[in-house]
Amino acid sequence: MALLRRTSQQSPDAPALARIGEQVRARLEADPSAYRLPFDTIEIYGVADFFSADECARLMAMVDAVARPSPTYHNNSDNGRTSYSGDVNPADPFIRMLERRIDDLMGIEASHGEVIQGQRYAPGQQFRGHFDFFNTAADYWPTEVERGGQRSWTAMGYLNAVEAGGATEFPRVPVSVPPQPGALLVWNNMARDGKPNPLSLHAGLPVERGVKYVVTKWYRVRPWR
Repeated sequence: MALLRRTSQQSPDAPALARIGEQVRARLEADPSAYRLPFDTIEIYGVADFFSADECARLMAMVDAVARPSPTYHNNSDNGRTSYSGDVNPADPFIRMLERRIDDLMGIEASHGEVIQGQRYAPGQQFRGHFDFFNTAADYWPTEVERGGQRSWTAMGYLNAVEAGGATEFPRVPVSVPPQPGALLVWNNMARDGKPNPLSLHAGLPVERGVKYVVTKWYRVRPWR
């Protein structure tokens, strides 16, 4: 993930990202289960009860099995991410089924999606303000070009209720979304012109009581490798 201090305005994939934005927007606007948060400057949608209680429980067990101290993208030295995380097994039939469901909701080709990552936050753990899009001026960018290029949309699922804290905050909008078991939150990391949207800055606020489980899937502008 690109941290706040590593953003860039370079946008080589802007036309393609704008087209993806149009496609996903049309798909979600036509879906009665998807609710768009009332902001014109950033596209954020919520879908309640996207995962069943049994699916959430199964996913939480899978997250526990792979969770390790979370790095920031390309092991950035910033200490703003203190959760535990890990990629789930993409070959697992259960995961493949859930990925197909998310792909269908978004209307994005499955080949463009990264592997689902699970995250677990204990009391006091958080992920400070960051962007999901990549800094195209960073040393890692040539590698990401080969791996599918810029990130377009993010889909994040909440797996459990948290006693206190743990909201997902977009401080520049501003809006704060509390964890809701089974809900899926999706947002466009780009503006309508396909360039990185600075309003997509977001944070996982510290958990105060309880434990927070989420799963996240990112999409690329081209097939992900």
